[in-house]
Amino acid sequence: MDTRIAFSDSNDVAGGGSSSGSELTLSLSTDQLPPDVAALKRLSETLESIFFDGSSPPAFDFFSDARMVVESGREIPVHRCVLSARSPFFKNLFLDRESDAKVEMKEVLKEYEVGFDALSTVLAYAYSGKVRVSGKGVCECVDEDCSHLACRPAVGFMVEVLYASFVFQINELVSRFQKNLMDVLDKATADDVLMVLSVASMCGTLCQSLVCKSINIVAKSDLDIITLDKALPPPLVKQINELRLSLGIQSHESNTFPDKHIKRIHRALESDDVELVRMLLKEDNTNLDDACALHYAVAYCDAKTTTELLDLAIADINLRNLRGYTVLHVAAMRKDPKIIVSLLTKGARPSDLTADGRKALQISKRLTRAIDYYKNAEGKSTPSDRLCIEILEQAERRDPLLGEASMSLAMAGDDFRKNLLYLENRVALAQVLFPMEAKVAMDIARVDGTSEFPLNGTNKNMSVSQRTGVDLNEAPFKIKEEHLNRLKALSKTVELGKRFFPRCSAVLNKIMDREDYTEIAQQGNGSVNDCPLKRQRRQELEEVLSKAYTEDKEELDRATNLTSSSSSSAPIIKSNGLTIRVTLGELCVA
Repeated sequence: MDTRIAFSDSNDVAGGGSSSGSELTLSLSTDQLPPDVAALKRLSETLESIFFDGSSPPAFDFFSDARMVVESGREIPVHRCVLSARSPFFKNLFLDRESDAKVEMKEVLKEYEVGFDALSTVLAYAYSGKVRVSGKGVCECVDEDCSHLACRPAVGFMVEVLYASFVFQINELVSRFQKNLMDVLDKATADDVLMVLSVASMCGTLCQSLVCKSINIVAKSDLDIITLDKALPPPLVKQINELRLSLGIQSHESNTFPDKHIKRIHRALESDDVELVRMLLKEDNTNLDDACALHYAVAYCDAKTTTELLDLAIADINLRNLRGYTVLHVAAMRKDPKIIVSLLTKGARPSDLTADGRKALQISKRLTRAIDYYKNAEGKSTPSDRLCIEILEQAERRDPLLGEASMSLAMAGDDFRKNLLYLENRVALAQVLFPMEAKVAMDIARVDGTSEFPLNGTNKNMSVSQRTGVDLNEAPFKIKEEHLNRLKALSKTVELGKRFFPRCSAVLNKIMDREDYTEIAQQGNGSVNDCPLKRQRRQELEEVLSKAYTEDKEELDRATNLTSSSSSSAPIIKSNGLTIRVTLGELCVA
């Protein structure tokens, strides 16, 4: 993708094809330009200067009279008069709106999600007639061996700009990004070309050239009929099938949908009815492997359905589909950390390669934007994309014995009740310090909460037995079946944490080694009055977390130069993508 800033007259519909001379013009000083061109350049720069510059608060927020709301409430202040003059779409949009109108982008860009960076690029072009250079890491994936010309972040950004430009009726920008996409289409993966085709088909005749080229690439690819049917409208699927038949790529029989028995299994999976799947297997004399049921569930169904299907233990976890993908390869494309961990714990091999030589880890890296992977947003948990990569990296490094964590838990004490309390407290602290990682492990181990400290939003007056069904305060304490089940589930949670999130586990080890760890946690709930001794303990805890953050940061700095440092007056702890202000009120469950 050509990311140089180019000046383009927005009245020129074919402006994307004649930008080289304009870019040369931009490189000249204003004094060297003809008077009319110099005036036009100054106008562009002036209008660009009043557009949202990424600062917080926005520098020109006072002059804006409308806001574009995108990505979890994030807003871009805009000027209705400028956008209305530049686009018939905005003229009609703002016609009946009151001053300081808020426009929800999900209501405007209905058919395809457009992110903050792509939307900013389109709006900035509407102001200035120039294509902004995308921010660092926006069009780059995490894979260091990638050229970033046609990885998912680069192609995805161009597709988002293309779609937003089409909806906003900025046709010259549609032409420009159609050309950019056609230049890289041959280098993109078949799945990414499928994404391009899906969006280009929404743009009608404006993107006819892009649609035709995409259809030819998809027809010659190994994309199966189910994948095509899920991603494209029926007329396009029919057109691709007819092209494949005319080219002799596939026979009529191999290019049709699966038989009715397999389709019934797939429909049952989409309905999250694993019991129905079990019944169909007995009735239809078909097995899960014949239906590639695990591949289908991982790609299109709820994570709970995948877990239940795995629990049947009647499917090959490392089976390859017609494209040569294992279930773990498909899970890496889905980017759901819980599904990936579930597969790994059932024996999925992270070392298996696709037909073009990619492991699940590389697939995941190529799909993840660098800006999302390396950012440490304060108060937010580890991004899901990053968590998938870390899980797969850890799976490749080591594969500990399943009993390792359970054996180490004996150090918590010989008494059963003490062990159970230790596990409850450890998992509770994990939820606070590493919420995303803890959720993945707890979901797979089927742990709903912890007895010692309730989850956020849980009624504090609710008793331990009401929250978990396990009463640890009985006197005398008797080991019951629910205690054993609880111990087993919590042990599995800790075991998964040690296996896939070792740095998180190391921090928890240091905290749990303290005899007063329960008192430390209770301080955050406000149940213990502050005193110099408590403050000293709190300071010691901050030092443990600070050291963990330092080790984490040094490792990331060695891996990439994309990380950026930030400073704040309050103590900050960053670990595994989570930024924490270290006050015990925030460290502990409220």
